[in-house]
Amino acid sequence: MFLRERLHYAWVIVALAGMMGFVTSAMRFAAAALVPHLTGPAEGFGWSYWEVTLAFSLQWIVLGLVSPYVGFLGDRYGVRKLLLLGALFFIASMMLTGVMTNLWQYYLFFGVFLGISTSIFTVLPVSGVSLWFRRHLGIAMGIVWSLQGAGVILLLILIGAAFSQLGIQWIFWLPGIAGGALLLLMVKFFYNGPAFIGLRPLGADADEPVQRAGQGRGGDDTAKVRARVFIQQAKRTFTFWNLIGIHYWGCMGHNIINVLLVAIAVDRGLSLPVAAGVLAAQQGMGVVARGFVPVVAERLGCRTIWITGMALQVFPLLIIFFLHDAWAFYTFAVLFGIGQACEVPTFPIANRQYYGNVPQGTLFGWQNLGNGLGMGMAPVCAGILWDLTGTYLAPLFLSLGFSSLGLVSTWLLPSPRNRQIPDWESHLPASVRAAD
Repeated sequence: MFLRERLHYAWVIVALAGMMGFVTSAMRFAAAALVPHLTGPAEGFGWSYWEVTLAFSLQWIVLGLVSPYVGFLGDRYGVRKLLLLGALFFIASMMLTGVMTNLWQYYLFFGVFLGISTSIFTVLPVSGVSLWFRRHLGIAMGIVWSLQGAGVILLLILIGAAFSQLGIQWIFWLPGIAGGALLLLMVKFFYNGPAFIGLRPLGADADEPVQRAGQGRGGDDTAKVRARVFIQQAKRTFTFWNLIGIHYWGCMGHNIINVLLVAIAVDRGLSLPVAAGVLAAQQGMGVVARGFVPVVAERLGCRTIWITGMALQVFPLLIIFFLHDAWAFYTFAVLFGIGQACEVPTFPIANRQYYGNVPQGTLFGWQNLGNGLGMGMAPVCAGILWDLTGTYLAPLFLSLGFSSLGLVSTWLLPSPRNRQIPDWESHLPASVRAAD
């Protein structure tokens, strides 16, 4: 029985979603190792911290603003066409960023184009996986998020080992060419839902219909109605808005560290290879933690995991406030990496626990509004503060404050054992309820 479950096509979808994240997430986070090069004169840029971090902010703000629409369109039309569009944007952004010469090009290619691509590959593969599982969703999400983190580690190694030989052009071109080709290939095998190939979700009851209205088949108006009615009902709950807030505060707190950790370590006297190693340790621990966090969240509840994770974003910061040795930075990186890894991978589990089997793309898309705005606003604010004060302490205080607000927000969550709107389908038009 378990062997048959392991061979379910749902696991192929998990592998595809994880590899899509492996490719597209790498440049979002590993590019932080390029900040010293972009702010220094070696590559002919010499931009300020706030100018460099503004592109990171722009990328995430674009992701946040576009994500609710991406999620809705995924529920309405299915994910494959949008994934193809995202792959084309990814290739274009990486190739064009490799030949940038001016700041506006950096903002347009790395900020806007890559932001559109990452919004598609952040929302749709993850929400798409949720459609394939009734059981083992925690294991599935652990695999997906671990693969995403592994891509960051690989690119960090490439930047650290080969930047001087390749230069900034090929640091963008290699992932763009190889990763883009892989994305185009994987989209072909990523189906919109199990019903499209005659399957039930893994772990579904044997009497559950294979073809269900609202799966998102193109031209099926019931999918649009279901997504609209559900999100209208969900918006009436405090939990809906608090989940967006948790994503916002948590991401505000940890993206300051993601973008500026290498620069802070270098400013405190560590060599660039050692500083990049600190970031690699943080991301590496995140890879490990993302593997088991969704599994634990599925068993213990999302609230417990988030409280723990936010605490690990708050208190380890005190280490590098007072200690500046390499071992202190590595200790911080390990603890903070675990804390950061607790936030994002838990959202699909929380959505299932709080809302059940609902249109996942729309819900996850709205939550990524908080993700994108938080990840986007924090780095540029931190960069401006660093430029104004001349010290890394201001960005660290900012990170501490944001993560503390996230910790408070997680305490305000209700128990995940209680469904928020169990009767939302009663608000569907009678024709849609009859079709279901």
